[in-house]
Amino acid sequence: MPAYRILGACNPKMALEAIGMEPRVGAMLPCNVILREVEGGVEVSAIDPVASMQAIDNSALHIVAAQVRDLLAKTVAAI
Repeated sequence: MPAYRILGACNPKMALEAIGMEPRVGAMLPCNVILREVEGGVEVSAIDPVASMQAIDNSALHIVAAQVRDLLAKTVAAI
């Protein structure tokens, strides 16, 4: 198997905020970033937090998910 890493990338403050809004959301938090070896380099992947939160009807939670998506996008772009 080519090189493969799973990194824990939860932002504790934002995770606590989301759990405070919806206690069951802990099972859905987008806390993993994947690094995997591909031909020509390394691929970085993360789930879209906005998409993962669509199953929960809570507009405040969707705002936090959008903030997390922006942070993840900036981090991946900086790599």
